[in-house]
Amino acid sequence: MTFIQKSALGLAGLTSLGIGAAILALPHAFFASYGIILRADASLLSELRAPGAGLAAFGLVMLAGLFRTALRSAAIVVALSVFLAFPAGRLVSLVMDGAPSPGILAALFVELAIGALLLVAFRPGSLRPTAPLALR
Repeated sequence: MTFIQKSALGLAGLTSLGIGAAILALPHAFFASYGIILRADASLLSELRAPGAGLAAFGLVMLAGLFRTALRSAAIVVALSVFLAFPAGRLVSLVMDGAPSPGILAALFVELAIGALLLVAFRPGSLRPTAPLALR
Protein backbone atom coordinates (compact mmCIF):
# COMPACT_ATOMS: atom_id res chain seq x y z
CA MET A 1 0.00 0.00 0.00
CA THR A 2 1.07 3.57 -0.58
CA PHE A 3 1.69 6.05 2.23
CA ILE A 4 -1.67 7.73 1.62
CA GLN A 5 -3.47 4.39 1.68
CA LYS A 6 -1.81 3.38 4.94
CA SER A 7 -2.53 6.80 6.42
CA ALA A 8 -6.19 6.74 5.37
CA LEU A 9 -6.74 3.22 6.68
CA GLY A 10 -4.87 3.99 9.91
CA LEU A 11 -6.83 7.20 10.52
CA ALA A 12 -10.10 5.41 9.82
CA GLY A 13 -9.15 2.53 12.11
CA LEU A 14 -8.02 4.70 15.01
CA THR A 15 -11.10 6.92 14.71
CA SER A 16 -13.49 3.98 14.56
CA LEU A 17 -11.77 2.15 17.41
CA GLY A 18 -11.63 5.26 19.60
CA ILE A 19 -15.23 6.31 19.09
CA GLY A 20 -16.52 2.75 19.43
CA ALA A 21 -14.55 2.16 22.62
CA ALA A 22 -15.77 5.46 24.09
CA ILE A 23 -19.41 4.58 23.35
CA LEU A 24 -18.90 1.09 24.78
CA ALA A 25 -17.10 2.14 27.95
CA LEU A 26 -18.49 5.62 28.68
CA PRO A 27 -21.76 6.17 26.85
CA HIS A 28 -23.03 8.90 29.21
CA ALA A 29 -19.88 10.98 28.83
CA PHE A 30 -19.57 10.34 25.10
CA PHE A 31 -23.12 11.42 24.28
CA ALA A 32 -23.00 14.32 26.76
CA SER A 33 -20.18 15.73 24.61
CA TYR A 34 -22.81 16.06 21.85
CA GLY A 35 -25.34 17.62 24.22
CA ILE A 36 -27.30 14.38 24.58
CA ILE A 37 -28.19 13.41 28.15
CA LEU A 38 -28.83 9.70 28.56
CA ARG A 39 -31.16 8.21 31.13
CA ALA A 40 -30.15 5.35 33.38
CA ASP A 41 -32.08 2.90 31.19
CA ALA A 42 -30.52 -0.53 30.71
CA SER A 43 -32.30 -1.09 27.39
CA LEU A 44 -31.17 2.25 25.96
CA LEU A 45 -27.59 1.72 27.12
CA SER A 46 -27.56 -1.77 25.63
CA GLU A 47 -28.76 -0.37 22.29
CA LEU A 48 -25.94 2.20 22.37
CA ARG A 49 -23.13 -0.02 23.65
CA ALA A 50 -23.78 -2.79 21.08
CA PRO A 51 -23.07 -0.63 17.98
CA GLY A 52 -20.20 0.97 19.92
CA ALA A 53 -18.63 -2.48 20.26
CA GLY A 54 -19.24 -3.10 16.56
CA LEU A 55 -17.61 0.20 15.62
CA ALA A 56 -14.59 -0.63 17.82
CA ALA A 57 -14.33 -4.09 16.22
CA PHE A 58 -14.48 -2.54 12.74
CA GLY A 59 -11.67 -0.23 13.80
CA LEU A 60 -9.58 -3.25 14.79
CA VAL A 61 -10.25 -4.85 11.39
CA MET A 62 -9.15 -1.64 9.66
CA LEU A 63 -5.95 -1.50 11.71
CA ALA A 64 -5.28 -5.21 11.17
CA GLY A 65 -5.43 -4.57 7.43
CA LEU A 66 -2.32 -2.43 7.80
CA PHE A 67 -0.31 -5.42 8.96
CA ARG A 68 -2.01 -8.51 7.53
CA THR A 69 -2.23 -8.77 3.75
CA ALA A 70 -4.99 -11.37 4.06
CA LEU A 71 -7.20 -8.82 5.87
CA ARG A 72 -6.41 -5.84 3.64
CA SER A 73 -9.42 -6.14 1.31
CA ALA A 74 -11.80 -6.65 4.22
CA ALA A 75 -10.27 -3.68 6.04
CA ILE A 76 -10.78 -1.42 3.03
CA VAL A 77 -14.39 -2.55 2.55
CA VAL A 78 -15.13 -2.05 6.25
CA ALA A 79 -13.49 1.40 6.31
CA LEU A 80 -15.42 2.58 3.26
CA SER A 81 -18.66 1.13 4.62
CA VAL A 82 -18.31 2.84 8.00
CA PHE A 83 -17.14 6.20 6.70
CA LEU A 84 -19.69 6.39 3.90
CA ALA A 85 -22.68 4.93 5.79
CA PHE A 86 -22.35 7.09 8.92
CA PRO A 87 -22.37 10.41 7.05
CA ALA A 88 -25.10 9.12 4.72
CA GLY A 89 -27.27 8.38 7.74
CA ARG A 90 -26.51 11.78 9.24
CA LEU A 91 -27.41 13.51 5.96
CA VAL A 92 -30.72 11.63 5.82
CA SER A 93 -31.39 12.74 9.39
CA LEU A 94 -30.43 16.32 8.56
CA VAL A 95 -33.03 16.39 5.76
CA MET A 96 -35.74 14.53 7.68
CA ASP A 97 -35.18 15.78 11.24
CA GLY A 98 -33.43 19.13 10.94
CA ALA A 99 -30.07 20.32 12.17
CA PRO A 100 -28.49 18.43 15.09
CA SER A 101 -26.13 19.88 17.69
CA PRO A 102 -22.86 21.52 16.58
CA GLY A 103 -20.93 18.51 17.93
CA ILE A 104 -22.85 16.12 15.71
CA LEU A 105 -22.39 18.42 12.71
CA ALA A 106 -18.64 18.40 13.45
CA ALA A 107 -18.74 14.59 13.53
CA LEU A 108 -20.49 14.65 10.14
CA PHE A 109 -17.72 16.78 8.63
CA VAL A 110 -15.00 14.54 10.11
CA GLU A 111 -16.75 11.45 8.74
CA LEU A 112 -17.14 13.08 5.32
CA ALA A 113 -13.45 14.04 5.30
CA ILE A 114 -12.29 10.54 6.24
CA GLY A 115 -14.71 9.01 3.72
CA ALA A 116 -13.39 11.31 0.98
CA LEU A 117 -9.79 10.47 1.90
CA LEU A 118 -10.60 6.76 1.72
CA LEU A 119 -12.31 7.18 -1.66
CA VAL A 120 -9.27 9.00 -3.05
CA ALA A 121 -6.78 6.57 -1.51
CA PHE A 122 -8.61 3.45 -2.66
CA ARG A 123 -10.04 4.58 -5.99
CA PRO A 124 -10.41 1.77 -8.53
CA GLY A 125 -7.05 0.53 -9.75
CA SER A 126 -5.11 2.15 -6.90
CA LEU A 127 -4.00 -1.11 -5.29
CA ARG A 128 -1.17 -2.91 -6.97
CA PRO A 129 -1.72 -6.66 -7.29
CA THR A 130 0.15 -8.67 -4.71
CA ALA A 131 2.50 -11.47 -5.59
CA PRO A 132 1.14 -15.01 -5.33
CA LEU A 133 1.64 -16.60 -1.91
CA ALA A 134 4.42 -18.83 -3.26
CA LEU A 135 6.48 -15.75 -4.16
CA ARG A 136 6.17 -13.90 -0.84
